[in-house]
Amino acid sequence: MAADSVDHYSTLYRNFRWEVPLYFNIAEACCRRWASETKRTAIYHEDSAGNTSRLSYAGLSKAANQLSHLLQLQGVQRGDVVACIMPQRPETAITIMACLQMGAIVMPLSFLFGPEALEYRLQHSEAKALILDSSGLDAYLSIARSCPHLQTLITVDCPHAPADFPHLEWANYLPQMPVDFEMIQTRATDPAILIYTSGTTGAPKGALIPHSAIIGNLTGFVASQNWFPKKKDVFWSPADWAWTGGLMDALLPSLYFGQPIVGYQGRFTAETAFYLLEKYKITNTFLFPTALKMMMKAEPAPREKYKLKLRAIMSAGEAVGDAVFHWCEQALNVIPNEMFGQTEMNYIVGNSHQQWPARPGSMGRPYPGHQVAVIDDDGKPVGAGVTGEVAMHRFDIHGHPDPVFFLGYWKNDSATRDKFSGDWCRTGDLAYADVDGYLWYQGRADDMFKAAGYRIGPSEIENCLVKHPAVANTAVVPKPDKERGNLVKAYVVLSPGYKASDKLILELQKHVKGKLAPYEYPKEIEFIDALPMTTTGKVQRRVLRLQEQERFKQKRT
Repeated sequence: MAADSVDHYSTLYRNFRWEVPLYFNIAEACCRRWASETKRTAIYHEDSAGNTSRLSYAGLSKAANQLSHLLQLQGVQRGDVVACIMPQRPETAITIMACLQMGAIVMPLSFLFGPEALEYRLQHSEAKALILDSSGLDAYLSIARSCPHLQTLITVDCPHAPADFPHLEWANYLPQMPVDFEMIQTRATDPAILIYTSGTTGAPKGALIPHSAIIGNLTGFVASQNWFPKKKDVFWSPADWAWTGGLMDALLPSLYFGQPIVGYQGRFTAETAFYLLEKYKITNTFLFPTALKMMMKAEPAPREKYKLKLRAIMSAGEAVGDAVFHWCEQALNVIPNEMFGQTEMNYIVGNSHQQWPARPGSMGRPYPGHQVAVIDDDGKPVGAGVTGEVAMHRFDIHGHPDPVFFLGYWKNDSATRDKFSGDWCRTGDLAYADVDGYLWYQGRADDMFKAAGYRIGPSEIENCLVKHPAVANTAVVPKPDKERGNLVKAYVVLSPGYKASDKLILELQKHVKGKLAPYEYPKEIEFIDALPMTTTGKVQRRVLRLQEQERFKQKRT
């Protein structure tokens, strides 16, 4: 039966009901309950040098227990924040489980963060401990003295860490710890994970995620992965485990179902993607549209070259588009399921082509358990075809609390209040719904945007640029790009005494690269005499954004 002839959506959506226990802990659900099955694989790990390893659920649980003991000895208590800077490697998953089972809050941080981005998050969160490998060591050492709350540093494979810098090497201390640990009882609504999200105004906000959020993720995850898990399912995604996409859409749900996930420690390339898909017989994946585009260009007919077991693709971050959609369908024999969500309320809208038709370019329909609507400025739902802001209700259609919701922004009650209009939580994304309930993305309600799948907040980049003496004022906007969706572009007003030049552009780009994540630096800089401003002195980024869109249209005609 053709996928587009099946539509069970109404029945699935109407009949679904949440079952959330009062007491629940992610580490119990994603690790401990599988630990007795000693041969069950949790993580297959490989790095760019070809080194490989396998971690069982029993090994994951044992190491997490030992790390929990070590953290307790260092004074980490229930409710304390423990930061983690590591790529896709077993120690990352071990750290997450260790923190959660002791009632601590884990704060995953990207190894791509520069010193400035790292410093803000460590300071604002008041993290008590930090666990990192060599990928984050240099950035941390440059700002360590600015983080007085941080009492413990645990290093993983850091032989070149300064001898006079206080730290505990993982390999030296963990084996000395007891292998059994009594888990702290937590409620489903207790805080578990802290993830900072970039905004358009002010500093990044820390979204505090409860243990129950993984339960709230599951309807979308299962549906978008074509009813995961099935026998011999293996998951892989290049998404960083420090981000919501990698953590909540890949690592944790795979472990929740006791299935193996592949962790690859290296740069993404199309060749590497196909290599991993074939070698590990990967059946399920989450790939950004940018990654799919790269794979499409590198291998137009991949199944002629690779023996693939792939049966499901979820894609998110930006629209997949017709070309990639049809390439997946024809060349990979897999119809991609697009998904929409954000850190504060993840995996809420999407497709599941085996259960309801996937329409190319559509965000999909609300997943079962999530009451999603398009609302107006007054917080009232609008009719079909009317553009408004995508929002989700605190309660599902049966009046039960939705477990996927974040608890609030860390130390920012006003921002938390501003996120809601009554019981509707605003996403900041504009869309309209068609008569069949499919949502169609229309852009951001504010100035935030996606570039190559990464969420970009202009303010952090602008603040960084303004710290350079040559920059008097600046505005960062998306520049449409055929390959990446958008590029980061900065309009810069120069300070007196400075002249525009290619040399200065390179200097400003290097300035941002050294302080923020690599994907945040402006790929293009345009010097301008004055920025468009409102009468109250606010920069009108929208004017510049529309200008870039118009230029893009003119180039294509």
